[in-house]
Amino acid sequence: MPKSHPILLVEDNPDDQLLTLRALESNNIINQVEVAVDGQEALDYLHRRGEYAGRSDRGPQFVLLDINLPKLSGIEVLREIRSTPRLRHLPVVILTSSKEDRDLIESYNLGVNSYIRKPVDFNQFTELVKQLGFYWLVINEAPEL
Repeated sequence: MPKSHPILLVEDNPDDQLLTLRALESNNIINQVEVAVDGQEALDYLHRRGEYAGRSDRGPQFVLLDINLPKLSGIEVLREIRSTPRLRHLPVVILTSSKEDRDLIESYNLGVNSYIRKPVDFNQFTELVKQLGFYWLVINEAPEL
């Protein structure tokens, strides 16, 4: 059985990282989760440069991307992903606490696959992650990167 593709979680808040990882684990999502803590690290991971120069060829199944990140914002990361031919079709889900309409509109203008506001309640968040995992890992078919 081939090894599953990882999920790339781009999140700078340690509490939100832990919450997301716990929600994935509690929903039996077995894919490895790679965590990038800022926009630059996410792009380094995706472009296999810097500390990620030697990583395997297996790109992520999808990206869970926060908008408010240090170094490069989630919008800038999304712009780079969509402008890179090899990454252009990579599914990207914005998972953010931003309530700014301009973030929502700009994300869709740049080709985000989904834009979701993080629920505050842990049970709602866990259910959301379960649904995301089921859709992006089981139902959706994505091209190899």
